[in-house]
Amino acid sequence: MSDITLITGSTLGGAEYVADHIAEKLEEAGISCEILHGPELDEVSLEGKWLVVCSTHGAGELPDNLQPFLEQLEEQQPDLSQVSFGAVGLGNSEYDIFCGAIQKLDRQLTSLGAKRIGDRLEIDVIQHDIPEDPAGIWALNWINLLK
Repeated sequence: MSDITLITGSTLGGAEYVADHIAEKLEEAGISCEILHGPELDEVSLEGKWLVVCSTHGAGELPDNLQPFLEQLEEQQPDLSQVSFGAVGLGNSEYDIFCGAIQKLDRQLTSLGAKRIGDRLEIDVIQHDIPEDPAGIWALNWINLLK
């Protein structure tokens, strides 16, 4: 079993690139990772550490590949009190709802008992041509919180 399960939701692949970059930083620090792109709830352990990396599209919506995961969380209401997680969102501040997807996921996870580790990172793709850069800096700080 991996130390961290990275759960990604992406429309155009940006969140997947960010997750891959963060996974490299985690692996360099000796932390094993498993990356699940748009998993179903039954594919994820309901204990341990998760890192959710999700882009926002439309009016603050989740990508199509992660929407079923959120719906399953809402419908099944699993006990996530044994889960701690980090949250990284990608969004565009020119839209009315900036990083709405990761905010929805964060609220849903905490409402089910999961505990967030550190601050949520919200990356504005307008300010960061390479979203992996702020994600890498955030990851190094997040790694220190895991110790």
